[in-house]
Parts: sequence; C-alpha cells; structure tokens
Amino acid sequence: MATSLADIRARIAAQDNKTKSGTSTQSDNSIYPHWNADEGSTATIRFLPDGNSSNTYFWVEKQIIKLPFNGVKGDTNMKQVQVQVPCVEMYGPEFTCPVLAEVRPWYKDETLKEMANKYWKKRTYLFQGFVRGNPMADDKAPTNPIRRFVISPQIFTIIKSSLMDPEMEELPTDYMRGLDLNIKKTAKGGYADYSTSTWARKESALTSVEQAAIETNGLFNLTDFLPKKPNDAELKIIKEMFEASVDGKPYDLERWGSYYRPWGLDAPGGASTENAVTKIIADIKSTPSVTPEPWEDTTPIVLPKTAVSGDKASDILAMIRARQTKPA
Repeated sequence: MATSLADIRARIAAQDNKTKSGTSTQSDNSIYPHWNADEGSTATIRFLPDGNSSNTYFWVEKQIIKLPFNGVKGDTNMKQVQVQVPCVEMYGPEFTCPVLAEVRPWYKDETLKEMANKYWKKRTYLFQGFVRGNPMADDKAPTNPIRRFVISPQIFTIIKSSLMDPEMEELPTDYMRGLDLNIKKTAKGGYADYSTSTWARKESALTSVEQAAIETNGLFNLTDFLPKKPNDAELKIIKEMFEASVDGKPYDLERWGSYYRPWGLDAPGGASTENAVTKIIADIKSTPSVTPEPWEDTTPIVLPKTAVSGDKASDILAMIRARQTKPA
C-alpha cells in the first residue's frame, strides 16, 4: 500500500516506464479488436489511406518472431514464457534476420519443418479507418474515431485478392467511391474463421462527420506503429535468445531483460545496456545473405514511383495487378 504522495508518484512512474519498455497497451482503444466479436457476427469497417504519402499501399506489414523459453532462469516455477522480437526483414530486403538465416535451411529437412514453422516469422497487417458497423456493444470508441486494425493473413488474403479483381475500379479507400469491408466471424475446427468476409456490393462516400474527423485528427503514419528496428547489438541479443530457446534453456532476465522480455516481467533492477552494447558490438559477425525459398511469400509488390500518380487509383490497381501476374 502506498503511504505517501512520493510513493504514489513513484509507482505511477514505474508503471509508465513498464508500459513504454514492454509490449505497448492500447488504453485509448485506438485499435479495434474485431476478434472479440461473437461468433456469427459481422463488423463493418472502412479503410483509409496511410498518412505516409510515400507508402503506395494503405497498409504496412508487421513481422514478429516468437521465442518460447522453458521458464525464467532462477525461477523454480519453470512455466514456459514467450518473448516476441521483430523480424528485421520487415524494414526492407536489404536487412538480414539472424533467426530466419538459421531457420530457412531447416525446411529442406522433413524432420525439422515443424521446428522451422515454430520459429518462422508471423505476419499481421496494420490498417486504419472507421468502424461503420460494430457488433460489440461493450466496445468503447476513442475520441478520435479513426481506429487502427490489426488484420490477420486470412483476412488480408481477401483484401489482396480484391485488388486483383478487374471489376474493382476504385481503391477501397477512396473518399467518395470506396468500399466497406464486412468482417464476418465464424468458426472452423474450433478456431475463429474469417474466410466468409466480403466487400460491400455498393460503393459509398464518407459521411460529412467522417470527413470532418480526418480534417481534425489527420491520418496515422502506420509505420510509426511498427516495432523499433533492432540495431546491431539488439540483433546479437535476438540471435542469442533464439539459440537458447532452441536449446531448451530458460530465459535469462539479467542478460536480455534490458532488450526484450516476456510480457509482465520487469526489467532487471538498475540494469544498463551501455556496457553490454559495447561488448556485443565487438563480437558481432556478419550474417551471409540468403535467398528466399519457394515456401515464402515475402516478395513485396514494388511499384515504380514514376509510374504511379498519387491521386489515380486506377494506376495503382493496374500496377498491383501487373506485379501479381508477372511470370516467374
């Protein structure tokens, strides 16, 4: 129990620091949790463009690697914990992920494929827009009605396929002739299934209220919500954690806690990364580049900047379709 104002302030400061250094929370409900909707319900959303004008698409891809550990070093409980780390390949093809560099060859061995899948990067896609039909009565909308959406690969496949449909004449994000997406939640094999999600059959314009919200709040720069790109020292730590995870070792809070740690676990007291960074950088070895294997769907759709006009949706759609139909 806090016994003084100083105690209260210290506790609040510690909690704020924990939130900033660990996995971020969404206290303002800016992320719309469509996955919490009841089975059989439909959420209707309208996507908006990325606030980053240099992004041709209206989404960004997030790539995360999950590292499981057999408990925490020094903790007799030994309950398995998990650490999520960013896959550096999400920041561009010029970056090499130390985990995937190790895992890719595993797919050539049938006995290692299950383990390879365990450590392979998990994709989600970040969008923004309006919730136009909300089946969740207890969802508390934020002051800014422009919300962010974390979209699974299953739903993203539907979105991506629609862009290849020649009958789609405008981008779904067009303010006057865009389309709503109906996210339909069903179940299959005991898991949530969104494969029956569909686009609205008719185009619709943003309402005056929605247009005013864009004018007032502006659009999010979606890349701002990607994890921070790891530096050389952090890449070394990620590799160390990966190796320890594969070897079945526990998570080492003292060594790695100042970099990446399981949700809910505080950083080691008085920990400083300065000396560790110096040591780690000194023994970093270059990782050879690798060629993506056929099982990967990592090739980005690259659109020549000179070929796309920012205000011509038809040009963008044409370039995406051309990229998708290009012979291998």
